[in-house]
Amino acid sequence: MSRIRLLPEIVASQVAAGEVVERPASVVKELVENSIDAGAGKIDVLIRRGGISLMRVIDDGCGMDRDDALLSLERHATSKIRSVSDLEAISTLGFRGEALPSIASVSRFRLTTREPDAVAGTEIVVNGGKIDIVRDGGEAPGTQVEVRSLFYNVPARRKFLRAENTESRNIEHQLHLQAIGHAQIAFTFARDDRVAFQLPATATLTDRIRDLYGNELLQQLVALNGSHSPQIRISGLVGQAGLSRQTRAQQLVFVNGRAIESPLITAAVREGYHTALMKGQYPVTFLFLELDPGGVDVNVHPAKREVRFRDPNGVREAIARCIQETLARGRADWQEKFRAPPAAPTQPTVDLTLRPQVIVPEESHRELPQFPMTPDVGRGGSLNRPQTPVRLGPIEVDRPYQEAQGDEEAKPYKQQQFQIIGVLNKLYVLMENADGLVLVDQHAAHERILFEELRRRMEEQGVPAQKLLITQTFELPPRDADWIEQNLSILQKMGIGIESFGPNTFKIDSLPGFLNVTDGAQFMRKVIDDLKSASERSSPLRLGEDMIAKSVCRHAVKANDPLRYLEVEKLIQDLLECDLPYCCPHGRPTMIQISNAELEKKFGRKV
Repeated sequence: MSRIRLLPEIVASQVAAGEVVERPASVVKELVENSIDAGAGKIDVLIRRGGISLMRVIDDGCGMDRDDALLSLERHATSKIRSVSDLEAISTLGFRGEALPSIASVSRFRLTTREPDAVAGTEIVVNGGKIDIVRDGGEAPGTQVEVRSLFYNVPARRKFLRAENTESRNIEHQLHLQAIGHAQIAFTFARDDRVAFQLPATATLTDRIRDLYGNELLQQLVALNGSHSPQIRISGLVGQAGLSRQTRAQQLVFVNGRAIESPLITAAVREGYHTALMKGQYPVTFLFLELDPGGVDVNVHPAKREVRFRDPNGVREAIARCIQETLARGRADWQEKFRAPPAAPTQPTVDLTLRPQVIVPEESHRELPQFPMTPDVGRGGSLNRPQTPVRLGPIEVDRPYQEAQGDEEAKPYKQQQFQIIGVLNKLYVLMENADGLVLVDQHAAHERILFEELRRRMEEQGVPAQKLLITQTFELPPRDADWIEQNLSILQKMGIGIESFGPNTFKIDSLPGFLNVTDGAQFMRKVIDDLKSASERSSPLRLGEDMIAKSVCRHAVKANDPLRYLEVEKLIQDLLECDLPYCCPHGRPTMIQISNAELEKKFGRKV
């Protein structure tokens, strides 16, 4: 007796529907994508009971005639592709011809459509995959799809649906993605006959984000710097350094208008924000990639959430570089933000008679420590001032800071860009600028200065390597071994003396001097994981950056370390000259601004 049998057509349709229709949000996604492909300028979505009871999608697109409407309910019937070669250059959101027949096979389905110049439209009613009614319809031009009783004939799938509120939130999230990816289209979403949001068509992405998320978030976003290669165009908005979330919920990526999820792009975004975010935090991104449809394969996932790139390394490099340069470009805006009212006298003094909480930087306290110089510790644990020229930034100091009193030659080395008020709790520098009050964490600021200075020195002079007394050998899986063989030169630049020692076996005879390694195999696995996601233009000290950050943390000025006025001024100036002045190497902010409007609101002067 034969064991292999052909499935009945209705069963095969329901099995296939399981790959496309996962939940109500999947239905809305497929229908809205069809509306976008049809050239709709306005899309209305109505749901009831989380979409389980009813989902209705109405658009004003091109519509269909009766023959096309009937054919659209046949599996693998589509207007998007004609041949295998078309799969290599897909420019539409839909293309497989599976969505409508899959949805109709697991629901009570109604389709009405009409072309703009047609006298009458077409109405088709389908129950569980069987066409019941085909007749003329009198709906407005466009297409209307109504899906009722989802999974009514597949109880095994229906019982796995979540609560109605959860399904509603998933649908709303999908509509947010489509609305952000296509700002030129108006969207209306009604839930249980109540309008949840109504978005007019906009000309720019910023207007759409303002409508969805508010002006407060928009003000914390910066526009990406643009394209970096003729093969890929990058645009959109990303969060400023320090703006982060605990999840990737607001890390949105679009490729040729399609919302996708890509580990490669996630790693590239993280690389672009390197040292600008705290560990465990994720940036806010609205990232748009436009590239030749032939350079991206969207036919790799049933729900079309994932894509593959023909040149993944080029895409990763372009994204990481674009974000890095955008954040660096913001440095000028950052400096301008902290420019002050007209400069104060050469050596301003602060009268703290009525402000006992604020502490004047005392002239008798020590200089800022100059890392990586080893400080000489004198009596009482204070650091002696270096008497030789030192460089903490772009400005050279040819002599120790002079005392303010009785020294006519003590002049500011640079025109003041801010007005220093004092120091709060021997930690937070209080400054005034044109926008209001600025607070600077002196420890975080000095960490950033020393981190960039030490990394720059070691990049210029090379990474010091320490020979091992006993060489270590280890084996790796074939893929990791192949990666090491292809990147031996990069590893050697990082101070790692490594060479092949047989099939999938390697020998290490030297390591960077600032690393403390006991297990060579475990160390190399970490090297591979870190560098696989790193940019080709990354610092050769990538592995040592954590160690550098920890070192400068020990040497930077601490809380309760009182500083003199000139030292505070020099600290702020050096911070503003850093590549990433916004945060310390651990991702914590170095400066925060409290605007005049916020202060007036706190004091009840403004509502």
